[in-house]
Amino acid sequence: MMSPVERTDAQVVRDVLSGDRDAYRFLVRRYGSVLQGHALRMTDNPDDAADLVQRAFVKGFKKLASCRDPDRVGPWLFRILANFCKDHVRSPRRSDVSVTMLSGALRGGSDPSSDAEGAEIRTRVWGALDALTPEQKEAFVLKHVEGRTYEEIAAVMDMSVAALKMRVHRAREALKGLLEEYA
Repeated sequence: MMSPVERTDAQVVRDVLSGDRDAYRFLVRRYGSVLQGHALRMTDNPDDAADLVQRAFVKGFKKLASCRDPDRVGPWLFRILANFCKDHVRSPRRSDVSVTMLSGALRGGSDPSSDAEGAEIRTRVWGALDALTPEQKEAFVLKHVEGRTYEEIAAVMDMSVAALKMRVHRAREALKGLLEEYA
């Protein structure tokens, strides 16, 4: 069996399309840092960048059969991400509910003048967190409240980093939806 480094993009695409879903992780490893760097430069926000990269990889996986040139799957994935980034930058909703705001609200502030407002926000955020699945809530709190790395959390939760990132992404999306209902 060839090592991931020796496999061409076309070989990996062919393997994924013939049923080896795990082979897709080679593309994630191969192009993840390039896509993350672009998304971070476009959004200037690590959480938004991680969300966009995750969305691009998910869409790429779902639409892999539509990639016309499997030897150029990297640029194809980049185009998917670039489109998500452009939409994100244009979106007026992008600042509605930020992970930074959520994390700050959950940790509490030290400004006594904003204690009443902060308490109300914390109540709403914790209420929204309680609406998540226990697994989503745990992943979100470990990442965005406690500030742990994905690797630390994956070890604690006994799951892969990729699966954890998807869980945190889904938790953020669910929280955004729940909190936009409050607004």
